[in-house]
Amino acid sequence: MGPNNQNATAIMCAYNEKQTIGGILETLLKCTELKEIIVINDGSTDGTSKVLEKFIGTDKLRIIELPENKGKGFAMAEGITNAKNNLLVFVDADLTNFKVEYINLLIQPLLEGKANMVIGQPSENVMDYRFNPFISLAGERSLFRDDVFPLIEQMRVTRFGVETLINLHYKAYNMKTLYVSLWGLVHPIKMQKYPFTKSVREYILAAKQITKTMAVNYMLIVFIIRNIFLRQI
Repeated sequence: MGPNNQNATAIMCAYNEKQTIGGILETLLKCTELKEIIVINDGSTDGTSKVLEKFIGTDKLRIIELPENKGKGFAMAEGITNAKNNLLVFVDADLTNFKVEYINLLIQPLLEGKANMVIGQPSENVMDYRFNPFISLAGERSLFRDDVFPLIEQMRVTRFGVETLINLHYKAYNMKTLYVSLWGLVHPIKMQKYPFTKSVREYILAAKQITKTMAVNYMLIVFIIRNIFLRQI
């Protein structure tokens, strides 16, 4: 865990998010805790690049354009590789009602030494936070670059399995994860973003990528089971 004076880098990966990315970026730029903001445009074809052009030259902002879609894992790895700071904050590009104070909620537990990773759950009501079975897959999270850098090459091929890989790594090596609720933040589900048929395809694809990530990294699961067993004796 790092000292409490560490500078922070925000990393936002985007694929076809022209409707929301501009507003999120404007909010991030207002955040004094962030000394660097990296946006990875992952081969968008919907006009996301046009939105980002308006921000070119903005202080503390770096935009990385990937010529073709490589997947979330690859884009996150690019952000980590290019980040100048050890304290990293990941922010999804399809959020609405994103507020500056969310950044502090994500990074403060790290600065205070309370966790190795903080995952923020977009919550419109208490039901979202208490009963969401996918809370560990939320994209809003903070962690230290040094802790996650060993995963860089594996991340590049995980696509939507990237959060699963990170979670397994942290659990396997007994690094503490803390969950916080980001009240009022809205993260649309696929059914709200795409037509029904495309949504189903996207869910199936994500499930396959997550399952593959778990299968390939089965040794991390073995370590997790070992850790559980050792705590019982």
